[in-house]
Amino acid sequence: MVVRIRLARFGNKHQPFYNIVVAQARTARNSKPLEVIGTYNPVPQRPTNLSEEEARSARPYKDVALDRSRAKYWLGVGAQPSDSVWRLLSLAGLSESKEKAPK
Repeated sequence: MVVRIRLARFGNKHQPFYNIVVAQARTARNSKPLEVIGTYNPVPQRPTNLSEEEARSARPYKDVALDRSRAKYWLGVGAQPSDSVWRLLSLAGLSESKEKAPK
């Protein structure tokens, strides 16, 4: 029984929002997961706590909220992250970045 850490899409058309979930590998994308360990908003957001001039010049960011302890647990028991989740985990410092295999 393979357990995967993957993204489950929510949100409206042209406004994606993802939950980072732990689910069985053979279940559908939006079926009920074993656990939700975080969220990911790929639409760039501008900081809201700055003055108007600072907000215009500030760089937009993509919001990632992750329960690091639960992610470490699931990786420790052998859950396999998808490619997109692997990238998010490597940004959070929880896994090594994947090296492209030479051809």
